[in-house]
Amino acid sequence: MTPELMNQLLWPFKALPDEYIVVDTETTGLFDAQGAPGIVSLGLALVQDKKIYASEEFLIQPHRPMNAEASQINGITQEQAQKHPAFSEQWPKILPWLEKRLVVIHNASFDWPLIVDHIERYKVVTPAITGVFCSQRAAQPWAQSVKIPCSARGPSLDNLTQYLKLDNQRDNQDGKHGAQIDAIQTAEVVIQLQTPARKL
Repeated sequence: MTPELMNQLLWPFKALPDEYIVVDTETTGLFDAQGAPGIVSLGLALVQDKKIYASEEFLIQPHRPMNAEASQINGITQEQAQKHPAFSEQWPKILPWLEKRLVVIHNASFDWPLIVDHIERYKVVTPAITGVFCSQRAAQPWAQSVKIPCSARGPSLDNLTQYLKLDNQRDNQDGKHGAQIDAIQTAEVVIQLQTPARKL
């Protein structure tokens, strides 16, 4: 397959609007028999005209305790998490970032249902977004064509970052995940896939 044909697989990224908001969460764990995990931080990166215009992170007190694996991944302890503000307290500050924008998430099938759960759980205002775009799913056909390793959901953020030769934000965090740095990392990957100036 020629580079031109492979890059045609990136049309979902080229169709993105001039402005969108990238969202990432860090949690107490995964969905399980007890329901949704708790959000311990929520990161946002606002993209305008293919540039990161602003970013922010909101720390949140989870409704469930941290599990050991999640704490190891994100570096947030149970003691730290319990000192964070409640979701309902942080939501009025988060809401304006989302309003009337397309929400871009790497692995939206996890993060967006989690955010919806918290909106319903804490009975806060539902954001008037224009839609949800999963960068992981959208990148999968192209990633497979250029031999980037993919899970059933698609290529990981780290694998895309490495392939695109972008700086890995986690390197400055001793490899730890962070909601804000992962939102920024996703934004940088998506911007690159929107504008493949070179042969990807």
